[in-house]
Amino acid sequence: MAETLVILPTYNEIESLASVIGRIRQSLPLADVLVVDDSSPDGTGELAETLAAGDPGLSVLHRAAKDGLGRAYLAGFRRALERDYLYVVEIDADGSHDPAELPAMLELARHGADLVIGSRWVAGGSVRNWPWLRQAISRLGNAYARAVLRSDIRDITAGFRVFRADALRCLDLSAVSSQGYCFQVELAWRLERSGGVVVEHPITFVERAAGRSKMHLGIVVEALLRVTVWGITARGARRRS
Repeated sequence: MAETLVILPTYNEIESLASVIGRIRQSLPLADVLVVDDSSPDGTGELAETLAAGDPGLSVLHRAAKDGLGRAYLAGFRRALERDYLYVVEIDADGSHDPAELPAMLELARHGADLVIGSRWVAGGSVRNWPWLRQAISRLGNAYARAVLRSDIRDITAGFRVFRADALRCLDLSAVSSQGYCFQVELAWRLERSGGVVVEHPITFVERAAGRSKMHLGIVVEALLRVTVWGITARGARRRS
C-alpha cells in the first residue's frame, strides 16, 4: 500500500485536471491520489472517473454540492486516516503548485516535520503572474495573521502542504469549520499551537493558466474576522492561565 495520499479538491477544473494528475504521477509515481469533486457542472468529476479507470492509484470522492475547500480537505483527511496513510498532501488542482517539489517536502516530513508548507514568502520563494495588488493582499494577510496569532509561519495561508498523518490525528478536526484561506490558517495555527514542528519549503507559485480563480472578497473578509477572533480569544486564555 502507498504511504502517501495526495488530496486534490476540484470544482470546475476540467481544463487542468489531467495535466496536474500527470505531473503528480511523474513526481510521486507510488503515491495514491484522491480527487474530491464538488459536483462540478463542467464535467470535472466525470473526467476524474475516466482517468481513474486507467490508474489503480487514483480514486474519486464525489460530493453532492459545492461545499467549500475546507470541507473537501476534511473529507480527504478522513479517508487518509481511515486507511492509515503516513503522509497527506494538499495541492491545488489548477496547476499553480509544482508537484516536482513534493519529494523534497516529503523528505522533510520523514525527518521530523509535522507540517511542511510550500511557502511563497520565505527566502527562495516567489510568485509568478500575480498582479501587485494580489501580492500585496497575500503579504499583508500573512503578516496580519502572524502578528495577531503570534505565529512564526511566514506563509500561513498557503495551500501546498504535506502533513504527517499522526499530526492530523492529534488535532480535533471536528472543531474546524472555516474555509478557503481561513481553513489553511486554522489548520497550521492549531498544529503550531499544539507544539507540532512546522517547516516552510520555498516554492515558486505560478498563477493558473486556465479556468477561473475561486478567490473572492468574502473569503478574505472571513479570514480577517476569524483570525481576529482567534487572536483575541487566545490572548484572553493566556491571561486567565
